[in-house]
Amino acid sequence: MSRLEDWTAQATPIDFVDKESWPVVAETLPPAIAAFARACGFDGKVGAHLLAPGPDGAPAVVLFGVEAAGARHRDPFLPGKLATLLPPGLYRLREGVSDSYAAALAFLLGGYSFSRYVAPKKERPRLCAPQDADRARVERVAAALSLGRDLVNTPANDLGPEALAEAALALAARHGAQARVIAGDALLSENFPLVHAVGRAAAQAPRLVDMSFGPEEAMKVTLVGKGVCFDSGGLDIKPSSAMLLMKKDMGGTATALALADILMGSSARLRLRVLLPIVENAISADAMRPGDIYPSRKGLSVEIGNTDAEGRLVLADALALACEEEPDLLIDFATLTGAARVALGPELPAFYTGDDSLAVEIETYGRKLGDPVWRLPLWEPYDSQLEGKASNIVNVSSSAHAGSITAALFLRRFVTKPEKWAHFDLFAWNPSAKPGRPEGGEIQTARLLAELIEERAARWSVKA
Repeated sequence: MSRLEDWTAQATPIDFVDKESWPVVAETLPPAIAAFARACGFDGKVGAHLLAPGPDGAPAVVLFGVEAAGARHRDPFLPGKLATLLPPGLYRLREGVSDSYAAALAFLLGGYSFSRYVAPKKERPRLCAPQDADRARVERVAAALSLGRDLVNTPANDLGPEALAEAALALAARHGAQARVIAGDALLSENFPLVHAVGRAAAQAPRLVDMSFGPEEAMKVTLVGKGVCFDSGGLDIKPSSAMLLMKKDMGGTATALALADILMGSSARLRLRVLLPIVENAISADAMRPGDIYPSRKGLSVEIGNTDAEGRLVLADALALACEEEPDLLIDFATLTGAARVALGPELPAFYTGDDSLAVEIETYGRKLGDPVWRLPLWEPYDSQLEGKASNIVNVSSSAHAGSITAALFLRRFVTKPEKWAHFDLFAWNPSAKPGRPEGGEIQTARLLAELIEERAARWSVKA
């Protein structure tokens, strides 16, 4: 990931203009540049850019069209488009940019490319750190999101359960966090039967990563991330078209790690715990079967109605473990259901919580930071659809409807205090490139939750 450069007046300035302000801005430019812009037809249209030369032919200024102030649907990532439009060189935001932090972050994220297997096609432009932005935070957030994107983009042949757990351990070591891994049959002896059942058919053993960071007396925040490195669907095998993106089924773990990276690198005083059930949902003679019934860490017996509903099973054991510590805030992330995507599309993660005030807080930070989410209801009448006949609960509902809601209701069965819990049903993927969001793996909700948690931790410390 590219980093911000030291500020220098020699860098080519970038002016953000809109169609309303463009006539005024044009009057402040050198006459030759203003004339060049008019001759090129530049008028401040959103997303349009112009690299205007100076008298010596070298770049003198970049003009970039943005939404007018107060526009209803402003895209905070729009400046990220410049990272793919501009030629190599050093640039700086003109003084007075309204949100230089967001613009710089969008620029860094727009310059992201997944280069593990193919070298970048061209050198990217570089940006000076804005003088009025928190450079350290911009770089920390961009690096964390890039780490998460890299994990989601890496295929399962190079990112199986062993490698994903190693990535988590490397992050823990970098921040001085404590971490342990429970793998293979040790999951049974330590009472994680559902994690074991889902992952035991794979060549690489299932495992659970347990990471802790920060003082024990601080506010307790626990993150749980679904880590299914590849989901074949198990014996209820997916059609081939549905398997094409299943390398991203560990997007919950990638999101939890990206958020943990931001939080552990901040000054927030909190007790952070990260629980990652990591498996591959494979097919072999030892695979779990439809109709099997397994115990869970919570003590509930679970019948397998469909082996392709495996993510909620591994999350169930991890959530039960998380609740034993009674965290002040419990958040889980999962690429859990196609139903959420049908309802809200790829850009808008669904979330659930038993606390209305927490829901409002999540939505507020999402709007503020351009990290959108949408609350769906934990609709009580649907809960009965999960009742088992020979077990306490079935992992899929008896109805073909409301799949994301019933999945959330399943998870709630394993949560002790739903009013301190939020569940995010993510897509973790950009189907097509947009400013600041290249096609491929994406980390959703981490930015909004980082600020929410940091603010909560600060308030908690004052009260304590």
